[in-house]
Amino acid sequence: MTPTVDRCLALPEQHLPNAEDFLMWPPCLQSYGFRNVDRLFATRTIKRGAAPRELARGAAYTGSFVTGGRRLGIADLMNQNNITGLIVTANNEVVLERYGLGLQEHERWSTMSTVKSMTAILVGAAIADGSMRSLDDAVTDHLPAMRGTGYEGVTVRHLLTMSSGVRWAEDYTDRDSDVNRYSRSLAAKAPGGVLGLMASLPKAHAPGSFWNYNTGDTYLLGAVICAATKRTLADYMSEKIWRPAGMEFDGFYTLESAEGQEISGSRAGMSLRDFARFSLLVMNGGRVGGPWGTSLLAEGWVDAAGTPAFKLAGLENTAGVEILGVTGYGLSWWLDDDGGMWALGHSGQRIYVNRRERITVVQLAVYPEPRYESPQEPDRDTALLNFIQTLRRDLA
Repeated sequence: MTPTVDRCLALPEQHLPNAEDFLMWPPCLQSYGFRNVDRLFATRTIKRGAAPRELARGAAYTGSFVTGGRRLGIADLMNQNNITGLIVTANNEVVLERYGLGLQEHERWSTMSTVKSMTAILVGAAIADGSMRSLDDAVTDHLPAMRGTGYEGVTVRHLLTMSSGVRWAEDYTDRDSDVNRYSRSLAAKAPGGVLGLMASLPKAHAPGSFWNYNTGDTYLLGAVICAATKRTLADYMSEKIWRPAGMEFDGFYTLESAEGQEISGSRAGMSLRDFARFSLLVMNGGRVGGPWGTSLLAEGWVDAAGTPAFKLAGLENTAGVEILGVTGYGLSWWLDDDGGMWALGHSGQRIYVNRRERITVVQLAVYPEPRYESPQEPDRDTALLNFIQTLRRDLA
């Protein structure tokens, strides 16, 4: 049998990892794929302004810390945690900025679920400009397509606090879990696919009565913001945060389909320094230019975001989170007992903000998926936490 011959010229091309397996890639694919999300999924640009707001620079932090009985320096932390980007600010000044695994200063890295906490900040902007009445707005008032579904009776507050009560399995290792069905819909770029998935889910608990981490809830939160503001989420983020905060580079939201709804709870993209600018906005209570600068959010919004709505310590459905000292959940921000607010994302994406001590830390990384872990794996989150605890003491 004569083999089929492709008559096209054999031109060079770049291979990209399989988008359908986004949440299950091995680290070698993560370190490449997480900086190329915009080539794998449909996206919409979050446009920067005409000129970035310069980040002030302070004296370089070069401290070491102890973890697992060993003293490590910053270079050791970079290696052990598979870090692609690490940036630290103290009193509104950058004191540490490092890049690893080939990440460049201008490249956008996947936010993973840290963008949930960022999208939640937009609710504070929508309330401030009158687009949204309050956190008690019903989801179905803004999204009539959700009437008669498991989201009947669910409010914006319930979406922000992961307490919609709708059944959802956030299991990244199970290819048929709800979160992986959601991921496959994104890879297929199916118009209305995610909204259809969310509308099909049954109610498991009364709204507000039960905390359950649910990426789909934040997807609906983004859709509610769009309906309330009559803007795309990317344009609203650009207008309310990106431009006034002086972001250095364009960011992007992933879309459910070409020209479709933004995915507000995962896989957006931005540069390391713009992660830091967002962290500073939160640290300064929603103000740019320092704690007495221009306010971009409703009065007291960041205080509300940092107030626990649910205590998480000991809950079975938060296994593994306690390692970072997290004990509560606010308005889409994870909270500890030492004044820390955390935005947490898949595979080692971490944002830490301590408003009282005026410190922020952003780690971008590639933690291996469970099936790629070995018995010799280091305890990466404990190392990060020990680094932050030492940093706080050193900079006090």
